Amino acid sequence: MEQVNRLSWPAKRMIGAIAVSSLIFIAGGALYYRSFSALPFALGVVLAAALNVVKVVLLERTAQKAIEFDEGPAGKNYVRFQFLLRYLLTGLILIIAALAPFIDLWGAIAGVFTLQIAAVSIRFTKSPQA
Repeated sequence: MEQVNRLSWPAKRMIGAIAVSSLIFIAGGALYYRSFSALPFALGVVLAAALNVVKVVLLERTAQKAIEFDEGPAGKNYVRFQFLLRYLLTGLILIIAALAPFIDLWGAIAGVFTLQIAAVSIRFTKSPQA
């Protein structure tokens, strides 16, 4: 819980936006399926959205550590590795969703888009420092 308090305002805002957009996708899936078939869809959204929260925290930590590095190749390599790691995690979640019968792939894809929705949403909100 201590790590959450260290997150910057944009990171906290993105996590909130991921949660809200996930709930909207789950509600849309419930309206579309209108049965228990919506559960695998919801599970896919929740799984991918949870991954996106982890990716926001990783991105925040990467940005903080990148500032500490000198302008040498070590800092650039660290940032590149973290970038690759975040995309590998996304690919892993999509592969799991495609192979697991109890997780809907379309739900996971919708959940992956919650990060992009969150990134756009913070553009339209004011910072508390402003």
